Amino acid sequence: MNNLNNKTVFITGASKGIGKATALQLLELGAKVFDFSRTNQLAEEVPHENLRSFRGDVSVEADVAAGFAACVEAFGTVDVLLNNAGLGFLTTDLSETDLDTYEQMVNVNMRGVFLCNREALKIMKPRQEGHIVTVISMGGQRTNANAPVYCASKFGARGLSSGLADQAIKLGIKVTDVNPGPTDSDYWGDRPVPRQKFLKVDDVARVIVFVLNQPAEVLIREINFDNMKFLAG
Repeated sequence: MNNLNNKTVFITGASKGIGKATALQLLELGAKVFDFSRTNQLAEEVPHENLRSFRGDVSVEADVAAGFAACVEAFGTVDVLLNNAGLGFLTTDLSETDLDTYEQMVNVNMRGVFLCNREALKIMKPRQEGHIVTVISMGGQRTNANAPVYCASKFGARGLSSGLADQAIKLGIKVTDVNPGPTDSDYWGDRPVPRQKFLKVDDVARVIVFVLNQPAEVLIREINFDNMKFLAG
């Protein structure tokens, strides 16, 4: 089954990690991928006729509007929005967390999701179809003493997505939350964490593709998953 051939997927943060892995898998299935990222542009690294890149910041309203306009110009529409861009810092002590750190995480993890959802809905509502998927993480399901601000931003994104799902289903638009556990990516840097027990970016990408590849009448509202070795301790 391949329901993704010729579908246009707008991915935030597709230049690396989960976003890049998902973009590559979607291209293999014949999808058209629009990479919206702040850093390296995927189209320069992986030239493909069905891939375009746009440099922008999800927390900047003008950037998001310009990105969606560029996607429509390139591919004609947006069938799927994948909110993948995310930001996290290790903030073990809330009393020492500065306001800039807090605002950066909230701006990317919540404001960015809001801005991208809003632009996608402008395209999807007149057509009465589309799919909005947000990579939230298990940090939006369970708190973590090492990352209270990160968890707060993810809980907020989950609330926004859940509320949107209740609205969008009446319009024929799917909304799904994808919540992976810790994933082995550049996010961790040199931190002393057991990355060998974490999910791999390709694993997470396969779950996202599974969600997107369901028949039109099938809606997965939320999907949670972890590496069994991590859960076993």
